[in-house]
Amino acid sequence: MWRYIGRKLGIYGITFVVAVTINWMIPRFMPGDPVRSMLSRASVSDPEALERMTAYYNEVFGLDTPLHQQYFAFWAGLFRGDLGVSVWLYPEPVVDIILRHVPFTLGLLLPAIILSWIIGNRLGAFAARSKVLDNTVLPIGYILTATPYMWLALLLAWALGVVGGFFPTAGGYSFALTPSWTWGFFTNLVSHWFLPFLSMFVVALGGWAIGMRNMIIYELEADYSNYLQALGAPRRLIRRYAFRNAMLPQITGLAVQLGTIIAGALLTEVVFNYPGLGTLILNSLNNNDFFLLQGIFLFVVVGVLIANFIIDIVYVLVDPRTRVRMTGGAS
Repeated sequence: MWRYIGRKLGIYGITFVVAVTINWMIPRFMPGDPVRSMLSRASVSDPEALERMTAYYNEVFGLDTPLHQQYFAFWAGLFRGDLGVSVWLYPEPVVDIILRHVPFTLGLLLPAIILSWIIGNRLGAFAARSKVLDNTVLPIGYILTATPYMWLALLLAWALGVVGGFFPTAGGYSFALTPSWTWGFFTNLVSHWFLPFLSMFVVALGGWAIGMRNMIIYELEADYSNYLQALGAPRRLIRRYAFRNAMLPQITGLAVQLGTIIAGALLTEVVFNYPGLGTLILNSLNNNDFFLLQGIFLFVVVGVLIANFIIDIVYVLVDPRTRVRMTGGAS
């Protein structure tokens, strides 16, 4: 087991270095000058003063050094927990800005991922043994899976927000309120959270339901199911074994789908102007703030890698066959 974990850590370590390097490269090769963009908002009319200020801020942000020195300086700052200073919100540190917006994104992602996975798998399992449910879950599931996150978010905002007036359609909470640990602020927070969460939950739900339904049917037709049935095993016992075996590909699928789900969350936040990392990415692009942009991408990359590593470990704990193979390989 420890050899397996060590091997996985090595693979994820290499992936992290490559991903962070690409993350560092992309903003720097994008068109636009972040310092010029920042100074354009200051409306400096004197050309000489503009040049002096440009040289000063290039030195402050470390943009006056060769690219290879910027790269090593980035890694040195990363190990210190320093991701630089935001150009758009100068002089606020990038880490502080990200930490202020991360709770909103995690508040959307974690409930949507966990609930859609659990409920979707249960619905798929029920659909595999019920023709009535199968005739409804399967077509609805295909429709939901093919629905883009942004399109569904716009539809829900129009139907339940604009037309119905049940939920607000923008922001993380009412601008008239000050964040506090009160019941009134919490209910207002939930009302703004519900539509972004619902759009992510509904799209992911269909995919998990279809996957589990197909896997259950496959497992019920497998040799071991037919053998248990020939021995006179109860149907309930056969279904339980089929469900446990069908869960294994779904765990793997969860790791594969994490990137798609996170991308959907970022798009959903833009639609609802939700104050998470998605809206922050859009503002960073509009203001050529690649220090903030690379900090956000770094957080997303690290989050996906950690989540995939945890899922890999859970898969080994859930499936005893992998432990047998590791033991056999070690011997």
